[in-house]
Amino acid sequence: MESNKKYWKGLEEYKNTPDFVDNNKNEFAEPLPIEDVLNEAGLSTVTPRRDFLKALGFGLGAVTLAACQPAPVHKSIPYLIKPEEVVPGIPNYYVSSFNGQSILVKTREGRPIKIEPNPNAGAFNCGTDAVAQASVLDLYDVSKLKAPVLKNAEANWAAIDQFVKDGLAKVAGKKIRIVSSSVNSPSTKAVVADFTKVYPTTKHVQYDAVSYTGIIKANENSFGKAVIPKYNFDKADLVVSFAADFLGTWISGEEFTSQYVSNRDHKSLAKGKMSRHFQFEAGMSLTGTNADTRIPVKLSEEGPALITLYNAITGSNLAGGGLPNNGSADKALKLLGKELLQNKGKSLVVCGSNDVSTQILVNAINSAIGSYGTTIDLDNPSKRYNGNDAEFAELINEMNRGEVGAVFFLNSNPAYDVANSKAFTDALAKVALKVSFSDRTDETSSLCDVIAINPNYLESWGDANAYEGYYSIVQPTINPVFNSRQAEESLLIWSNGPVKEYYQYVRNNWEATILPGLGKTWNDLLQTGVFAATAKPAGAYTFSLSLDAVASSIASSSKLLAKDIELQVYESLPMRDGKYANNAFLLELPDPVSKVTWDNYIALAPKFAEKLGYKEFDVVSVKDDKGYTIELPVLIQPGQAQGTASIALGYGRTKVGKAGNNVGQNAYPFVGYANGTLKYATTVKLSGTGRTEELAQTQTHHSFEGRNIIREATFKEYVKDPAAGSGNHGEKHKTYDLWDKYEKPGNNWVMAIDLNACTGCGSCIVACNVENNIPVVGKDEVRRRREMHWIRIDRYYSFEENGESVTEEKEIAHLENMDRVSVVHQPMLCQHCDHAPCETVCPVLATVHSSDGLNHMAYNRCVGTRYCANNCPYKVRRFNWFNYWNDSRFDNYLNNEFTQLVLNPDVTTRSRGVMEKCSMCIQRIQAGKLQAKIEKRPLKDGDIKMACQEACSANAIIFGDGNDPNSEVSKALRSERIYYVLEEINVQPGIGYMTKIRNTDTTVQA
Repeated sequence: MESNKKYWKGLEEYKNTPDFVDNNKNEFAEPLPIEDVLNEAGLSTVTPRRDFLKALGFGLGAVTLAACQPAPVHKSIPYLIKPEEVVPGIPNYYVSSFNGQSILVKTREGRPIKIEPNPNAGAFNCGTDAVAQASVLDLYDVSKLKAPVLKNAEANWAAIDQFVKDGLAKVAGKKIRIVSSSVNSPSTKAVVADFTKVYPTTKHVQYDAVSYTGIIKANENSFGKAVIPKYNFDKADLVVSFAADFLGTWISGEEFTSQYVSNRDHKSLAKGKMSRHFQFEAGMSLTGTNADTRIPVKLSEEGPALITLYNAITGSNLAGGGLPNNGSADKALKLLGKELLQNKGKSLVVCGSNDVSTQILVNAINSAIGSYGTTIDLDNPSKRYNGNDAEFAELINEMNRGEVGAVFFLNSNPAYDVANSKAFTDALAKVALKVSFSDRTDETSSLCDVIAINPNYLESWGDANAYEGYYSIVQPTINPVFNSRQAEESLLIWSNGPVKEYYQYVRNNWEATILPGLGKTWNDLLQTGVFAATAKPAGAYTFSLSLDAVASSIASSSKLLAKDIELQVYESLPMRDGKYANNAFLLELPDPVSKVTWDNYIALAPKFAEKLGYKEFDVVSVKDDKGYTIELPVLIQPGQAQGTASIALGYGRTKVGKAGNNVGQNAYPFVGYANGTLKYATTVKLSGTGRTEELAQTQTHHSFEGRNIIREATFKEYVKDPAAGSGNHGEKHKTYDLWDKYEKPGNNWVMAIDLNACTGCGSCIVACNVENNIPVVGKDEVRRRREMHWIRIDRYYSFEENGESVTEEKEIAHLENMDRVSVVHQPMLCQHCDHAPCETVCPVLATVHSSDGLNHMAYNRCVGTRYCANNCPYKVRRFNWFNYWNDSRFDNYLNNEFTQLVLNPDVTTRSRGVMEKCSMCIQRIQAGKLQAKIEKRPLKDGDIKMACQEACSANAIIFGDGNDPNSEVSKALRSERIYYVLEEINVQPGIGYMTKIRNTDTTVQA
């Protein structure tokens, strides 16, 4: 069914129409009047079109779409480009920050459309994660409120201000609480401090949905420093992790990935160096899939495993050690203790537990192996997480006692994401004045008197201080689209501050307190985006506390878990804590391990599921000892520890928006609270419901059927022979050509992918989606295997039996071995074959080869025969079964005129019946060529980067000109590790893969 919705048309498509001619008599005009776009999206503007376009024509950080803000406009200086005017068709880049990470925001004609890492970030220039890449979509989310709300009705800001001021006067003498997630912004902290001076009963309560209080309290107890350390994985030759998903969701995954991979990628291997990584965990995490040796342990065994390791390192006999029911893990831990001592000062042990006693024991282990001052830095700590579980628990008690007169919620949603949300909501009802700074009517703001809507970070001024001495700026790339106002500005107004405009407040704060110590100016800051003070020397700290009480606490906690089914609740990589649960790009991003989209599930080991009598997709009822019950489909997950189950947090939102409402089930009530911190492990009982529900997976076949798609070797084999495992030895299969060789006189665009660097995180998938206008198709279409991703990451399982590598064909008959699987991630995209099978079968020449080595798609020629997809051995072509961008059946809030402002105007949106696939970001190639031509210079290596390549924190993707022998990609493709997938069929792909190398140690193998 075709709809009558309009598109934001490209100039070429529009230039010969009467409207174009009429609109351009006197001025440049957009093809579709912006007023129509705004009005159809439920917005309005009183600005005349001519004045609007004048505003659009200037490089202002406060360029407006709604043009309804009376506040003065301030310049945000674009990165490298003078801000006098926006040149149509030419992007501007602005520095900003997202969750403390410095970024570049690409804008086109005043519209932010893409997020990139900031090259000025120095050591913190480590790519961007999937959430950062998808965040630009949240700017155009039509589920957000258009105006502030007072008593469930739209209001103006004057009425809001008067109501809040009157309310604060009425509760004079009672406690005032500002409840937020962790704040590391110096200016926000200063605003809160100024507000507290006017209202002295105010206290800032910080909590995190996924807490790190255990690490903070443990460091305070152990060393007198209540901080999260700066971890240096790049300085660690040996990494041991106990359920810390440090390559995924733990603290700072992208940063740790960049550090970790620097000791394992092709550059490190060429120097004969590779770190070693052991992972002990119950559920299969992204980090576990990348470990050299992964050993499944039950949740109740994690504490005893750490005690065993401590005893092995120190020679102590601390009570509670030993894993009698897991002999292989027990043996490995004792041998691993010796290896950690051999790598003293070059090792790192991390743990994902939020238990203070467990983290104290981890501190003792790291002290014994000399980690402090080298791989762990307590003197330049992370400031990403400052939440205090005990303070939030006390807040509920204070509200229940009637002591709190007013509460403000900033970037927090405790009615959804705290362990006992009912206790919180019941207590909140006793507070007289309740104000939320949410941008929508969510689970918490719906309970409040006032919703003082906060703008998106792309519309905001601010700053961040993610690490000690490391600062970054947040600057707007567009004026607030809706009638929003920054929370900090609201607090300044309500406290009658001398400076009420937050831009000026931020600038004053920087110029008075931060910039003088850095010797920089405000304009310097706006251009570079980041500044780092000289790092303090990292001190070596010695642990000297008694561990008897610690061991006793760990033992008692372990005994409580060792019953029924041990449940782990965890953050999934796409959904995290659920804050961005209405983002369609994230909802359709496959989980890197299970490849499930649009849902959470309960993961069970194959043998354990068989023992319980459940099959994949059986819907089971999950009930904890508090009586909380949800129903979820079963996912059979190789690598899951026997007797355990895993459920992801971040799902089950009920008031987030059209895309995210009622997706999955809420697992937060399974989180417990004990000894002052949140616990993410509990016990549950399962019961069948008799129903089944198919999960929407993007990969349902996990074997490569004996074909040589994944090639592996051990590090020892690699040291002896750099070509080990690559298949490059001996005589190759004889090939015959039916085509003449393509001549590539200019450029030859090729790619190399390092399987040792790729962690499978998926940020490249979202980056490609955003860059190339790839539609979201929804859960039902994914179930039909119709997802549209141009790049996917295939995940393959294997295990060893009697020294022989075994893949999925034999795994089915060996369920007992499927908790000891190894995993390889392989990015797969169009291979741009020189002898492309798709080209020979297309009857209309829609897919053709270029003189620079690319396989092109001419969308206007494609008639949808799908012959090319059938003939592609890599299965990387995507068919538009429907008009996904313009069909109400696929409206995941991407399908409206306003949200379509996120579209990249350099890339055509594809219609029904058209085949599409990776284009190697041809728009970026052409832009790079044009820029070099304008500057009258040859194209340089590195001038052109693919969207997937630029987002990758591991630098796993290398793109460039194969005709340039000095290009990075040419050097990479000359590596002995390079092989080509399915090269035996002689399609001559343009993408080479580097053999996967594992630094395994047979003496420590489980």
